[in-house]
Amino acid sequence: MATPPQSSARIARDPEPACARVLVVEDDLDIRETVAELLLEEGYEVQTAVSGRDALEYLAEAPALPDVVLLDLMMPIMDGWTFYDHLQKESRWALLPIVVISADANVHEKAARLNPVACLRKPVGIDELLSVVARFRKV
Repeated sequence: MATPPQSSARIARDPEPACARVLVVEDDLDIRETVAELLLEEGYEVQTAVSGRDALEYLAEAPALPDVVLLDLMMPIMDGWTFYDHLQKESRWALLPIVVISADANVHEKAARLNPVACLRKPVGIDELLSVVARFRKV
């Protein structure tokens, strides 16, 4: 059995980012790194996680919570639905805005119980992604 990929977390150096903090929870390395690079170039502070479990470990130790979570639904180790269930058990995490990103044609229906602020279908367009994340920019 192959070992799961390790987190490729990236931390902006500014303790109070000008834009927003984004947590990208995505098991596909290419998608995770592409989204992270794009958001970093736009001035966001970006953390990445390869699974829901990896994201929970990050949240437990994070000095500041993300302003938005970009969440894939289908991941090994811990999927997006299970990750969301864990968020709901912690009062400080329960209200984190979730943007679901999925290749599933029925992403809106499948993500409905997560009450996401948006659902994006893979492959996600750059303008669409930036538009959704821009809602969480700090003024």
